[in-house]
Amino acid sequence: MTPKAVIFDCDGVVVDSEPMLFDLLAADLEQHGLPMAVETLHHTFLGMTLQGLREKANAMGASLPADWCDDFYTRLYAQLRLGTPLIPGILTVLDALDAAGIPYAMGSNGSAEKMQITLGQHGLIPRFKGLFSGQTLGKPKPAPDLYLHAAAALGVAPNDCIVIEDSPTGARAARAAGMRCMGYAPDGNAALAAEGAVLFSDMKDLPKLLGF
Repeated sequence: MTPKAVIFDCDGVVVDSEPMLFDLLAADLEQHGLPMAVETLHHTFLGMTLQGLREKANAMGASLPADWCDDFYTRLYAQLRLGTPLIPGILTVLDALDAAGIPYAMGSNGSAEKMQITLGQHGLIPRFKGLFSGQTLGKPKPAPDLYLHAAAALGVAPNDCIVIEDSPTGARAARAAGMRCMGYAPDGNAALAAEGAVLFSDMKDLPKLLGF
């Protein structure tokens, strides 16, 4: 199962940014007519682009204005800059990949700026062989284009890549790209498994699961 390259999702896999995002989102949706529990938000919107989230929320009864995405990003980025923790154990994974000589990149539906903020504060940007945004590419997950683009940049065939994901949307994109997917799910995630991801609950276990 040892891959020739690994492609990571960002939020919830490398950086623990999702609690800040969903707390802010819960407050905004309540203000705009769609109160939802954070846990429900997580299951409903995890892995989506912000524009896709706005469209879905409005279809569900919210009244998020046209300029909401830009405003939300401004407020979210300010919070992320104050300190975004890493997912526990992720540095061990990156160190193991470096020691094995296996290249890795990032493919996120988040913006390029958000990746620069969250990864940059930990000095991780130079370690990745490319940070790729589905928004910049114009083909966000669940389309396979983002992961195929990352594989091409790494110079590795799709079926020799493994994707590390935490959302069903991302796992669906990996499957469509012809890539194996490992699903990080500390509390379990049946929807992620249903998309073909092999679930694991602790990052420290990932190097062994990848075969090195």
